[in-house]
Amino acid sequence: MTAIDDLPPLSDVIRRFELSARKSLGQNFLLDLNLTSRIARAAAPLEDATIVEIGPGPGGLTRALLAQGVKRVIAVERDERAIPALEEIAQRYPGRLTIVNDDAMTFDPSPHLNGERAKIVANLPYNIATVLLIDWLCAEPWPPWYDMMVLMFQREVAERIVARENDDAYGRLGVLANWRAETKILFDIAPGAFVPPPKVTSSVVRLIPRPAPEPCDRRALERVAAAAFGQRRKMLRQSLKSLGADPAALAAAAGVEPTRRAETIPVSGFVAMARELADIAAAKSKTP
Repeated sequence: MTAIDDLPPLSDVIRRFELSARKSLGQNFLLDLNLTSRIARAAAPLEDATIVEIGPGPGGLTRALLAQGVKRVIAVERDERAIPALEEIAQRYPGRLTIVNDDAMTFDPSPHLNGERAKIVANLPYNIATVLLIDWLCAEPWPPWYDMMVLMFQREVAERIVARENDDAYGRLGVLANWRAETKILFDIAPGAFVPPPKVTSSVVRLIPRPAPEPCDRRALERVAAAAFGQRRKMLRQSLKSLGADPAALAAAAGVEPTRRAETIPVSGFVAMARELADIAAAKSKTP
């Protein structure tokens, strides 16, 4: 394993600061600095970049980002045990690492960014990864405060993020993610690269926000996707009934037959149905 800096090996850091991974925090530490460097490079260009990292733990990815020249890393770590290890990295890279002992679920990056755009790069804790991603994809106003996300997920979740129509993994998450971002699985990481090894393969996913997604009300889009995929084996004429609008009208807006099923409808079709649903709701609100 090639050294990326003159700091101690991560295995020594974990032992010295007694950083045994906690299942309750979804922790699986990636100790191979070659792999963390590969994840960091996936967020290129890194020069002059500000990075928000969630769950740095002992700091393997943090070190890789700093070693490759990012301007600043804002590391958000809930586990107080990891703070001294991160402070050691901050001393090695003075003025370039901001450590925030906070819960990622409630963390607000804006006070730390001073109006700058950032990139989100993280080996996300599995137990909150999807929730965090949806929160970032639902950011308002759009375009969001970040211009790229390079994130690690369980392979199954990664497949759902990038899935499009007629893919087995296509669902609500794929509709939201691909409406607002360009998505791509970059590479996989085997369980044996982690301590402790998870039971599943992990995948690194890149999401680049679309500057101007097809216009529609996000909440309407989420409602349509939830209704359609909530009964995914049923035709649209049945699954969309719960929306309180004529399913045939919604399907017609998307240019599809109401006998189609959710997994065959492209993202643009869901956007069209969401616009129609919002128009119907607006018309109803004006009716005396």
